[in-house]
Amino acid sequence: MNTSNEKTMTYGDHVYTVKGAFGFEGVDRNDDGVVDNSGYRGTPTASVVFTNFPSSYEEFEAVYNGLLGKSIQGTAAMIPMAIEMYARDVQLGQRCFQLICNAPTTVSSITGILRTKLVPSQYGPVDDPYIQRYMPAALLKGAMASNAYTPVEPYTVEMCASVNMPRNSSYGMVYYIYILAKGWDTEQRQVEILMPPGGGLYKVFNCPSTYTQCKNIIGKWGGVK
Repeated sequence: MNTSNEKTMTYGDHVYTVKGAFGFEGVDRNDDGVVDNSGYRGTPTASVVFTNFPSSYEEFEAVYNGLLGKSIQGTAAMIPMAIEMYARDVQLGQRCFQLICNAPTTVSSITGILRTKLVPSQYGPVDDPYIQRYMPAALLKGAMASNAYTPVEPYTVEMCASVNMPRNSSYGMVYYIYILAKGWDTEQRQVEILMPPGGGLYKVFNCPSTYTQCKNIIGKWGGVK
């Protein structure tokens, strides 16, 4: 049974669950955009749990419209999903980012890097350490270089509120959160999620720390389902 802080959607035999909340109740005492929140310790307060990555654009779109796009954490969790979709098929991934991002410039800035990071070429063959096909898995709970980026199952994206206060911009309200992941020396990967003026679904506003070079794998990556 779901509680107010837990919502679930099923697509075929794939299950997606949104849990927790951020609680942006910290006080910006110095008016510098930094929250004075003694309770903040970088521990997860919100998460998205899912049994499988979406298997098609239709599933990705349905899950975004039906559940994940309705919350900050749900939208943030779609970033590793979209990265994985892009790695499987560039055009498919492009469509996924166009769906969840706020603007074409956001899409181009993300996919311009992902093409060099995920897609082998004559300049970056598959055995080049710069090509990091496992990058989306690095954003999942339990995955780290030392275990060949093998996440726990069901897959989980853990998050907490950033120390930066939400701000109202010309694009809408921007919320700053961290995806907590062990694929980098700094485990807090900041993501900016936007609620456009007039409401609707949340959008990805900025997320460069989710696709910067992570630690090189130790062993062979087993993939994700």
